[in-house]
Amino acid sequence: MSPVSHSLREPRGLSPLLAVAAIVVTTALAGCKVGPDYKSPELKLPDAFVSSPTASPATQPTTRPAEDLSRWWTVFNDPVLDSLIERAGKSNLDLKLASIRLREAKAARGIVAAGLWPTANLAGSASRYKGSEHTPGAIPGFPNPASQDQSNYQIATDALWELDIFGGTKRGIEAANADIAAAEEGQRDIIVSLMAEVALNYIQLRGSQRELAIAQQNIKLQRDTLELTRTRFKAGLTGELDVARSRALVASTEAVLPPVQEAISQAIFRLSVLIGRDPGALLGELSPEAAMPTGPVAIPPGMPSELLRRRPDIRRSERELAAATARIGVATADLFPKFTITGNVGLQTNDLRYVDPAGAGFWSFGPGVSWPIFDAGRIRSQIAVQSARTDAALVGYENTVLLALEEVENALVGHARDMERRASLAESVAANRRSVELSTELYSKGLVDFLSVLDAQKSLFSSEEQLVLADRAIAADIVKLYKALGGGWTQAGKQ
Repeated sequence: MSPVSHSLREPRGLSPLLAVAAIVVTTALAGCKVGPDYKSPELKLPDAFVSSPTASPATQPTTRPAEDLSRWWTVFNDPVLDSLIERAGKSNLDLKLASIRLREAKAARGIVAAGLWPTANLAGSASRYKGSEHTPGAIPGFPNPASQDQSNYQIATDALWELDIFGGTKRGIEAANADIAAAEEGQRDIIVSLMAEVALNYIQLRGSQRELAIAQQNIKLQRDTLELTRTRFKAGLTGELDVARSRALVASTEAVLPPVQEAISQAIFRLSVLIGRDPGALLGELSPEAAMPTGPVAIPPGMPSELLRRRPDIRRSERELAAATARIGVATADLFPKFTITGNVGLQTNDLRYVDPAGAGFWSFGPGVSWPIFDAGRIRSQIAVQSARTDAALVGYENTVLLALEEVENALVGHARDMERRASLAESVAANRRSVELSTELYSKGLVDFLSVLDAQKSLFSSEEQLVLADRAIAADIVKLYKALGGGWTQAGKQ
């Protein structure tokens, strides 16, 4: 036999095993994936928002470019608000926790993906052994070889490869990838909520500071009136009842101050925590009064279908549905046989001084198969569990979309109604201010009784307070609308 033909010969008994292994590996590489293939659900959405202030569906073409909402808070033109939101994006602890969860999801994918590859272990051992001289078969008067000191040294590596013939591991990777995407969307959802919460608390702070200033202005006005009534009482021009009523009005208005001051402190405390600081960290920065931020009169909400792209909670829910669908395939793969290839190779000797690799070597190799033929319905029950979870995820996705539509509609109608209310309140404040001026002037001349002054001052304080609340509500409506539209993040998931 020629040297060439000799070199191509296989060791005796190995060729059939290699053939079987080659068939199994080839099948694995071209293997199918059991279970349903995921398709994103198609939802019927309205053509336009019912409460949109801008236009009808005919004037809102789907080809209109989507508005960039990634930095929506800049519409308020408030540098302090911009600074707070920037700091919150860098230091908020909920956001850091979401980043950790995303890291966990990525690591979990690595665990699942490792199932596609073989595993190998290296092991070694050394032992010293002395047997009993009275072991069975020993000849009296002669040395027993089993009782002699013996050594044993072994080093070996073993490998196992479970072939993913029916795609259970591949489906697991699909689910893990969807989990990562869901975690990313969860992080973005926290960003959206965080930016909105910072803005809402900032508006609450500035609104409460404005309430405090109005209360203090009215207290000053009412104290001036109290001095007037005292002067008239001393001059015998009015009775003590007017003085008592005036003093009661001052005390009643002063009672408004503590709750408003409490609201100011609480808003500052909350903003401090939102940027990852202790509650009192921003007291020095935010305690001085500043104007309440005001935004645009109208905000075009765009198309309802854009929510599917912009809102991270909807995107997260869709990815959770994809993960649940893939896990049906993971469970279904357990119905089918599992194919493995195992092998080991190593050296074993009882004397390290005379190691002959040819004589001390050992090896084994071969494919294996296992197939559950009876499990009392456990696997099929697990498939049913995963199917039910997928159905629940689909319902959850649809519900998330409906809630998003509702949230936008509520913000739109709230903004529109608050704008109408604000216009009426502005007229009321102007009229009440004039009423106070006239009643005070007439009272000082003795032409009207004190009740006219008292009623005018009460009405003025009430209308001014309601106007501040309306302004605050309008600003909050703008924040809620941008949040409902999914504003606060970019397509890359960053601010």
